[in-house]
Amino acid sequence: MAALDILVSVAAIAVLLVLRGVLLARSRGTIVCSLRIGERAWRSGVARYAGGELHWIPFLGLRLRPRHAIARRGLTVSTRRPLSAKEGPVGYWTVDCAGVSLAMSEDALTGFLAWVESAPPSAYLDAA
Repeated sequence: MAALDILVSVAAIAVLLVLRGVLLARSRGTIVCSLRIGERAWRSGVARYAGGELHWIPFLGLRLRPRHAIARRGLTVSTRRPLSAKEGPVGYWTVDCAGVSLAMSEDALTGFLAWVESAPPSAYLDAA
């Protein structure tokens, strides 16, 4: 009986994590976006624009708060290129910005670049 209780608990937690991921992906104003810091592996999640920051929330996790906040102030895009088939999904693009790489669809990339470029002129005064 104890084994059945453990199995039911694990299944319930798995269902809650999947439901959380679906709710995050379907939330209004979010985009499906993978994040990589340095040379680590890609981590899947969602990103949403909040004022002058891009908040990234991982799919796997318990918290609904963002794990990373990328400020638009001083943000410069160093490179952008399509992902190869072995790196990620076909049709996704990667954008490198000061040690952080984001992978997103072409439509999401267009929105991201427009968001970066729409910063007020004073936002780039801190950029080195």
